[in-house]
Amino acid sequence: MADSAEAWERQPSESAAAWEAFACYRDLGLSRSIGKVAERLAKSRTLIERWSTTHRWVLRAEAWDREQDRLWRGEQQQAAREVARRHARLASAAQSKIVAQLQQLDPARLSPSDVIRWLEVTIRIERQAYGMDLADAAAAASKGPETADVSSLTDEERRARMEQLRRELESRIGTLGGEQP
Repeated sequence: MADSAEAWERQPSESAAAWEAFACYRDLGLSRSIGKVAERLAKSRTLIERWSTTHRWVLRAEAWDREQDRLWRGEQQQAAREVARRHARLASAAQSKIVAQLQQLDPARLSPSDVIRWLEVTIRIERQAYGMDLADAAAAASKGPETADVSSLTDEERRARMEQLRRELESRIGTLGGEQP
């Protein structure tokens, strides 16, 4: 090709008129053709064909298309990173508010099914944060003392269990947030 750094730029041997014609050809995108350039610039098709051959328009336009695609992919990747950062900030802010609410939670106001649901949700969140299989999380949530029937407990025993679960939940949330319990 020519000495120019980029194929789609004006080449040293290219006249201003030939460059204008190439730019028209390049900018037509997928619908580009010699005939369209000749028509738009009111030039003879023979002249446009000669310029196209001499200045290698097809190769230069392909290079232009690849560059535009590369730039577009870069913009998409940057936008995706910005969205991920924004979502992470929103999630962090929401988590702070949820932790504040959990700290004010009165265990006496929760039913046994509420306790179980809170525990299932927190186990699922914790397992997702550590990249663990959610099928395993469901199995883990359905086993052990977490799902024990608390309806037989006295109000005081239920409050004590809820306080224990609240402390455990705060500890887990603190651990997920990078804090030590």
